[in-house]
Amino acid sequence: MATAAAAAGDGTRRKRGRGGKGPNSDLSRTLTDCTRRGDAAAAMAAFDAAVSGPDAAPDLRLAAHQYNQLLHLLASADRAAFPAHPAAAARRVFAHMLGVGAPPSEATITSLARVVAAADAEGADEAFGLVSTMREKYGLAPRLRSYSPVLAAFRRAGEAGKAYAVEAHMAASAVSPEEPELAALLEVSAKAGDADKVYEYMHKLRRAVGCVKEETAEVLEAWFRSEKAATAGKMDWDACQVKDAIVANGGGCHQLGWLQSGPWMVQRVKVGAEGECGGCGCRLASVDIDMEETQKFADSISGLALERETKANFSQFQEWLEAHKEYEAIVDGANIALYQQNFAEGGFSLVQSSWMLL
Repeated sequence: MATAAAAAGDGTRRKRGRGGKGPNSDLSRTLTDCTRRGDAAAAMAAFDAAVSGPDAAPDLRLAAHQYNQLLHLLASADRAAFPAHPAAAARRVFAHMLGVGAPPSEATITSLARVVAAADAEGADEAFGLVSTMREKYGLAPRLRSYSPVLAAFRRAGEAGKAYAVEAHMAASAVSPEEPELAALLEVSAKAGDADKVYEYMHKLRRAVGCVKEETAEVLEAWFRSEKAATAGKMDWDACQVKDAIVANGGGCHQLGWLQSGPWMVQRVKVGAEGECGGCGCRLASVDIDMEETQKFADSISGLALERETKANFSQFQEWLEAHKEYEAIVDGANIALYQQNFAEGGFSLVQSSWMLL
């Protein structure tokens, strides 16, 4: 009986332990409450007490999402609530996470990078190091949100070369910048007076964004009002080459760099319903897809055709087209025969097909 009672007592104690008693569960509740209130200072006070205070548990290990909770709170913390910058607290959290063997996630590295990037110039370098090595160290793929705080930090510091290095790493990671990142690259390039980079990022912005935000518009306006913009253009160029380039790029731009020098006239205008510019009165050009996009479109059509038609037949048709490049358009006789035949007595009209021979 005594043995059974002792066993029952042990089982009760174990059940209570699983039910939420102890420093880990207390800290978990505190972190949840602090996250709800957005109180990073209180969350860090509880964390520091749990890991290094008089009653600290030597083997304390939080769940991965709890480390992320702390880092997320620190990334958006009120700086006035910390005697030192929150970056120091974030580094302690991350060091403890690694020390107990908890694997970081992309969200962990991104939140840590956000905190340290906002600290100072050295913090921006540290943040880029965290993001650029997360795949090598932890097998994690960086995302756009991972790079954004790093680019923003280099933008504030005016570090054009480092901002370009971030963009190069983004490209290597198959991450495409969006408007906030392109605006950062544009501004840092404009302030550095790098006209070629401004031109490059303007075209990337054109392809990525349909309508820019006010902040981005102000960056563009500042560039075109600058002295560097007034002297960036070439004085001599081949007009025929420019015309051919415009056609090749779908009619919207030549992408040959800045042409002509002199001050720009910068003003905000409205475009009329028929495409007329409210400033100069000229009608805006109708922009088609460029040659690269045309080739991608043609390849996709070929892929669909190969799925539906006999491969040999379609290959012969492609060879015939290649041998008859002088034809600008090809009319499908079957489609002509079925044109407007969608009614009860409608069908394949040989009469309509014969019109093609007239």
